[in-house]
Amino acid sequence: MRVHTPRQTRKAAIALALCAQVALALAASAHAAITPKVTTGPAHSVTYSSALITGSVNPNGSETYFYVQYGPTRAYGAQSAIVRAGSGTHAVAVSVSLGGLQPLTLYHYRVVAANAVGVTDGSDATFTTPKVPLSLQIVAAPNPVPFGGTIVIDGTLSGTGNANREVVLQANSFPFTAGFQNVENPELTTPTGSFSFTVIGMSLATQFRVVTVTKPSVVSEVTAEQVAVRVAYRVGHSRLAHHVRFFGSVTPAEDGAHVGILRLVHGRGVLVAGAALRHASATRSSFSSSVRFHRGLYRVLVVVTNGEQVSAYGPSIFLR
Repeated sequence: MRVHTPRQTRKAAIALALCAQVALALAASAHAAITPKVTTGPAHSVTYSSALITGSVNPNGSETYFYVQYGPTRAYGAQSAIVRAGSGTHAVAVSVSLGGLQPLTLYHYRVVAANAVGVTDGSDATFTTPKVPLSLQIVAAPNPVPFGGTIVIDGTLSGTGNANREVVLQANSFPFTAGFQNVENPELTTPTGSFSFTVIGMSLATQFRVVTVTKPSVVSEVTAEQVAVRVAYRVGHSRLAHHVRFFGSVTPAEDGAHVGILRLVHGRGVLVAGAALRHASATRSSFSSSVRFHRGLYRVLVVVTNGEQVSAYGPSIFLR
């Protein structure tokens, strides 16, 4: 039988006390390292394709990260990027922007936080994206159009519910004081929202727009269609030696307007002769001018400044 001295007994008691303190410290440390606390907040700034998700995260003293799960059901299916929440001991406000959402759709979402101990899911919440607002875009071609010609106005109605919608073409002709009036019967947009209007016999500069028939109405931006005078001419003999005569007509009548005859030299038009339009009839004016002959490419330019029509070139002609 071994007998301990009083000194040995004291050492053993001290060792036992130290072991107990270490065990208590380890237990306290284990108790301090707990999962984060999470609160799912409301969704803000919800559009047809995006939303701002808010919430709060308490890291409970451990390095913590959070993200948002979202989708059309409680199964979610999508997740935002992971963001650091810190390692504090108090709740901090957090937010995540979601993009690429579908319009007119109910979304479930929740904030999720994780640290080395585990993961905490916030409560489920929902929001619904609104529909895409309708908008109209149009383009007219050709622009300018020769006097009396035909244009086609193509367009697209974009947004939720853009198919099989009635749209109508409106016009406001020079001098643009009468206001917009319907000029065609309404048309139905295609399944993709497209539509087309054909306008024949263009004679004046005109502003066009397209409007939906249903209320509230959607109005496109205005497109301005220009009408160019129609120039026709020929080249014949001149009484002057070594000259040729340019003669032709312009529709509509533009009596007094200036006519320039240009020879193309190295890609640039060089003025070689000019004339003023003379009265020919109620619908057209005429011109005639002699030009010293040089082999090359020529064009006739009629300059108009009245605002009803715009200036135009006639077809090019090559003199040999």
